[in-house]
Amino acid sequence: MNRIFNIFFILILIMVMACEADEAEVAVYDATPYLFTFPENFGDPELPKDNILTKEGVKLGKMLFYEKALSKDGTQACASCHVQKDGFSDKNQFSKGVDGLLGGRQAMPIFNMAWHKTGFFWDGRSLTLREQSLKPIQDPLEMHETLENVVSKLTANKTYTDQFIRAFGTPEVNSTKVSLALEQFMMTIVSFDSKYDQYLAGKLTLSESEERGRSLFFTEYNQFFPDLSGADCAHCHSGPNFENGEFMNNGLDKDSDFTDYGREKVSNFAFDRASFLMPSLRNVAHTAPYMHDGRFKTLEEVVEHYNSGVKMSSTVSPLIVPTISKGLGLSAQDKTDLVNFLKTLSDQKFLTNPEYAQ
Repeated sequence: MNRIFNIFFILILIMVMACEADEAEVAVYDATPYLFTFPENFGDPELPKDNILTKEGVKLGKMLFYEKALSKDGTQACASCHVQKDGFSDKNQFSKGVDGLLGGRQAMPIFNMAWHKTGFFWDGRSLTLREQSLKPIQDPLEMHETLENVVSKLTANKTYTDQFIRAFGTPEVNSTKVSLALEQFMMTIVSFDSKYDQYLAGKLTLSESEERGRSLFFTEYNQFFPDLSGADCAHCHSGPNFENGEFMNNGLDKDSDFTDYGREKVSNFAFDRASFLMPSLRNVAHTAPYMHDGRFKTLEEVVEHYNSGVKMSSTVSPLIVPTISKGLGLSAQDKTDLVNFLKTLSDQKFLTNPEYAQ
């Protein structure tokens, strides 16, 4: 009788312990504000007022960013084509999707999205980051999955439903919450601690070559006084983020050679033909290949394009038209110096920050 009682007591104890364990694992909504820090010279970021950043929401977004279940066959995640050590871009000219098909444009880097104001993708077809986040999932050339299937897969995973509770208050999974979480995570991916930033803060000095490159970068082109002329880069790559937020045709092709109409497909304005978003030059030494179609493999090729390869077309930016006939006139040393300066825009902290890693 005592033996039966002992067994019964042990079973009751096991059940109680199991219940306590289950209670300990119950997810609770307790969203904690995310502390978003940034340098004063960047100005206030445009954080979404209807999607307040929280630690729990950012964590969920990070989980989803690295989640391969968002793709049709479970082999690719957002991070497959946006690799941290490569500035959250892709080393391949065109990314390969789950069906083995190639995209038509080079994967853009991801950082400092909170200061981006003119739409996302090379052509700006998505006005918000949350809208942008769902398109690669559904694109037949990329992850080729339906949002319905994504929701079903995440709903069947307790780890995710628990995190949805922590981030949004309920275990319900839907595509809107997925997009909001991805937006939160991508908003927190920031880069503003490059060698150049440290130079501006007086923490270190540039080498002679880097300093000459810096001067060339910020000096305007002057066809009448070649000795005073620079590379004129800052017209299009200005401000603390080294971008102007504009869609521009930078003279890659003549009209007869246009194969991608870029911004025109979104705006329906002919003057936008073959115009693409001017990207930030931060971490540019790590985001090769370059241009919307990844045609240039090295920074040296990019510099040479602006030095001597800009082509006239009906929509080429007026900012670079004066350089077409004679080129920038950069010497071999000038080009080396300019590339060396561009390399000072690399932010090693950003490229290795564990907060962004899986």
